[in-house]
Amino acid sequence: MKKVKTYSHLFFDLDHTLWDFEKNSEETLVHLFHEFELHRLGDFTITDFYKKYSYINLRLWDLFHKGKIDQQELREKRFVKCLTGLGVAEEDVPVGLSEAYTDICPTKSAVFPFTHEVLGYLKQKYTLHIITNGFKDVQAIKLQSSNLTQYFSEVVTSECVNCTKPDRRIYQHALERAGVKASESLMIGDNLEADILGAMNAGLDQVFFNPERKRIPLKPTYEVACLSELKTFL
Repeated sequence: MKKVKTYSHLFFDLDHTLWDFEKNSEETLVHLFHEFELHRLGDFTITDFYKKYSYINLRLWDLFHKGKIDQQELREKRFVKCLTGLGVAEEDVPVGLSEAYTDICPTKSAVFPFTHEVLGYLKQKYTLHIITNGFKDVQAIKLQSSNLTQYFSEVVTSECVNCTKPDRRIYQHALERAGVKASESLMIGDNLEADILGAMNAGLDQVFFNPERKRIPLKPTYEVACLSELKTFL
């Protein structure tokens, strides 16, 4: 890994970068499958339910990132689309399912390997912040539940400026909040468009967190497959 230039502030994405969204979401969906007795609604398994929800949720979040749907629409549609996609009549989708997911999932505490070790190390050398497209109320609970709040000075959500990554305005707002220049800052995230391209366009260097070692069309400043690798050059 080449020697990095000097940074003073590090900006992290939260979901899929530090907080293990997939693991926490799966635990929540398994719980809801049993609590709401979803097996009574049709001929599908927990695995079918999880896969369908993940597929629908990913695509709705993509629409949200692009400004085509809002927070309420995302929350209202994901379970309806999931279950109707599994053959359930829309009127049979349990009331309160979406609300239960939103209440339970953020309280889960799974993070990626070495998260606490690396953040503890970095906090001694840099000022750390979060930039997330997640909703303010939910992200605050995630940070508290996973004991991550202690590491970060500023937590900037898309609701702060009414726009989402990769819009450069959210990065500019984060820099202003932190009182730092883009040239002194580094963005770390897993989403190639929202985190890497967004940071590029705002003038920040980037670290692409790529645990699956996917081939990518962009050339980020740095790339890591494990958070522990950050300690080798920061």
